[in-house]
Amino acid sequence: MRKLQVFDHRISVMMGMFGSGKTELSLNLASYLKESCEAVALIDADVISPYFRSRDLVDLFADNDIDIIAPKGPLRTADLPIVPARVRGVIQSEDTIVVIDAGGNEYGAVVLSSISADIKSQESAVYFVVNPFRPFTDTVAKTVDHLVSLSKRARLTVNYLVNNANLGSETTEDDVLSGEQFLKEVSDETGIPVIMTCVMNGIEVLNNRFPVFQMKKYLKTPWEV
Repeated sequence: MRKLQVFDHRISVMMGMFGSGKTELSLNLASYLKESCEAVALIDADVISPYFRSRDLVDLFADNDIDIIAPKGPLRTADLPIVPARVRGVIQSEDTIVVIDAGGNEYGAVVLSSISADIKSQESAVYFVVNPFRPFTDTVAKTVDHLVSLSKRARLTVNYLVNNANLGSETTEDDVLSGEQFLKEVSDETGIPVIMTCVMNGIEVLNNRFPVFQMKKYLKTPWEV
């Protein structure tokens, strides 16, 4: 099994449609980077999802010295296009490794566009996370259309594709591998390389074509709490 080695950019932007799993990936990536970096910040720019938000784990991640930057107080649970004042300073801080969790539709991409110039002024990479088992990205054509649209709205170029094919707790190795084939077709269509395949909670994947990023489950739906 090919394993993931490093992320080469100081700022990693996670884009993708609603249900792609980019928030879970953002949380796991921040934890992964903290193993080798002293200062890590996760910017929660997702104003779309009412259930899966990085900001809901602020206290847990603070215990591990990972700074989740999100609206505070009553605005913490608001579905508003709010970018905290600290964001630009953190993006420009060369001593901090940054992960940005973006919103999952064009509205969320517009929010991201408000800090796109700051992102592009730094060493950064944009990742488009895809779960082909979700309705927004269940065909190559739909996936490419959404990628192009979100990239344009966010004013950012997508550098890498991420295979996050999963069916929650029912995910099998075959599901993950079928996702790799799907992402290869998206890559062939767009010219954007696939950087990794995500798997949850130790699922063994053999004969994978892309490096594997092992994740743990941080987020829970209200009925799992």
